[in-house]
Amino acid sequence: MTFRIAPSILSANFAKLGEEVANVIASGADWIHFDVMDNHYVPNLTIGPLVCEAIRPCTTAPIDVHLMVKPVDRIVPDFAKAGANIITFHPEASEHIDRTLGLIRDSGCQAGLVFNPATPLNWMDHVMDKLDMVLLMSVNPGFGGQSFIPGTLDKLREARAKIDAYTARTGRQILLEIDGGVKVDNIAEIARAGADTFVAGSAVFGAGKDSDPQRYNSVLGELRTALAGV
Repeated sequence: MTFRIAPSILSANFAKLGEEVANVIASGADWIHFDVMDNHYVPNLTIGPLVCEAIRPCTTAPIDVHLMVKPVDRIVPDFAKAGANIITFHPEASEHIDRTLGLIRDSGCQAGLVFNPATPLNWMDHVMDKLDMVLLMSVNPGFGGQSFIPGTLDKLREARAKIDAYTARTGRQILLEIDGGVKVDNIAEIARAGADTFVAGSAVFGAGKDSDPQRYNSVLGELRTALAGV
């Protein structure tokens, strides 16, 4: 299994966001995770398409946009135009999940569903042909720096079983991402439960001194070492 690490810029220094993106990719990250909150679907307000457009020239790495907004469809084309590669959304935030997935893919991006800790996985059962990724939240969305919810491991195993069964039938791969409380001391256990893509915010961007552009090398190396033992 190929593992991908996607640092969340929610925990980055926004005064130096372009540098932060470039430095974390240069230090070995695979993707940039981009958290969009609307103070409606979740109780926080973050960033929008203009910021995505601004950081797009800073890296060629995929930008993984996680929409915590309601409604969803209006903003999807804006993020596609701004340079997003993957767009995921919460099924509760869309009136027509199949239509929203189709809109994302028709806009030129990969599409995925996001499941909160208490959201059942059966939302994905009838749209797997339009899914490129499934993202499980291992914290309740809205704020960075929260602790991993242990019950997510069983949910990961369930999601992995669904995806593997679908891949066995169709030959098509669907990525399984985890977001919330991912750190060096638990990433291996999370990987064993089935995740192949890992969002890490404070664990990465909280490392080292802000004045050191190489400060992310160590923590990303430790995450990679932990995954190598899986």
